[in-house]
Amino acid sequence: MGNLLLLSCCAPCSAGVIKKLAKEGKKFSVLFFNPNIAPEEEYQKRLNANKKVCEHFGINFIELPYNHEVWFKAVAEGFESEPERGARCKRCFLYRLRQAAKYAKENGFTEFSSVLGISRYKDLESVNTAAEIAQKEFDIAYDFTNWRKNSGEQEGLKIAKQLNLYIQNYCGCEFSKR
Repeated sequence: MGNLLLLSCCAPCSAGVIKKLAKEGKKFSVLFFNPNIAPEEEYQKRLNANKKVCEHFGINFIELPYNHEVWFKAVAEGFESEPERGARCKRCFLYRLRQAAKYAKENGFTEFSSVLGISRYKDLESVNTAAEIAQKEFDIAYDFTNWRKNSGEQEGLKIAKQLNLYIQNYCGCEFSKR
């Protein structure tokens, strides 16, 4: 059995997937790498909710350092006026998936995946394109499971409500608030 690293953007998006993988007995850890989230107070709310989900299901939780300024320069600078689901989002997916792939490769995981495309508000094709690039660059397999299937997003929201988790009203970056 492989060892999966699951990149999580927020608890409502990941809770259903975490429950499913845990129920299946999959060996996995959850990675929280979301320097896109602003302001930092919002980041802390989402971080704490993710930790709570992982604690509830007994899953290992990993947090990579938060640095919104570095993310902004790498992803958003010059792309501030891009619409949601546009070039800025594609750059953001690639930035975060590269970090997930790098971490997975350097820490003994056999594959990685993400819930970045579970929301109907995100372009799953853009997430998968970024994942394809990241898996090739770091020579580690990406699990392209479509977590939207079988009501993945709705299941995550249901669990988030059951566990009384923070549920945000925007994707994460300051641009998605528009």
